[in-house]
Amino acid sequence: MRSMSSSNSTRGIAAIVGVGPKLGRSIARKFAHEGYTVAILARDLGRLSRFADEIAREEKAQVFAIRIDCSDSRSVREAFEGVLSLGFVEVLVYNAYQPMCWNPTNFTDIRLDSFEKSLAVSSVGAFHCAQQVLPSMVERGRGTILFTGCSASVSGIAGYSELCCGKFALRALSQCLAREFQPMGVHVAHVIIDGVIGPPRGASSSERKSVGEQGVDGSMDPDALAQTYWHLHVQDRTAWTQEIDLRPSTPRFF
Repeated sequence: MRSMSSSNSTRGIAAIVGVGPKLGRSIARKFAHEGYTVAILARDLGRLSRFADEIAREEKAQVFAIRIDCSDSRSVREAFEGVLSLGFVEVLVYNAYQPMCWNPTNFTDIRLDSFEKSLAVSSVGAFHCAQQVLPSMVERGRGTILFTGCSASVSGIAGYSELCCGKFALRALSQCLAREFQPMGVHVAHVIIDGVIGPPRGASSSERKSVGEQGVDGSMDPDALAQTYWHLHVQDRTAWTQEIDLRPSTPRFF
């Protein structure tokens, strides 16, 4: 676990699970900008520490990098021991996903271990992470849990059984938790990202290259998406959103 900079924030912790160079990093930066102490979690601790350095320096915030493998329940428990040692988790964003080939895979060619790993990361990991933070949220009568889904969360796609089944389950988990815990003051929402996420709009050419995106027409700006995550968190509890889908104005067709 790594701490960068210092913060006078009296707020709780924003824990962002699944932080890569696009959406996860932008969400973490947004909550740091708004005064939160941020815990960022992913498998690659080296890259995560670089993100922590960058966000802490830019936002003058306190950022902690913690390794997690969302497919391993023990790893989740150990990671959240570190997160919870920082204080009360006020916000949990579950943005983890299992990397996969974007070319469709014939169903009979899918290996069982690969299918199970996708389910574990997309939904079982979300289950474990939510269980770590919900008791203290209920005790305080406040908190926000945001799950990242995609178009595969709501529509089965030929050749993408691994992705769709995991994301379908995540959506169901979100709905179940919303109905159980929103009356107790915990806002649970599912965010459907219906498009390709590119680099931030203001990214340099070197940063675009580092995230593997050279400016795709119709791609979504992760900083703009992060604004929606923030708005969901600060919504008045008399008008909470349970599910929202986001897409670019000029969608990319495959």
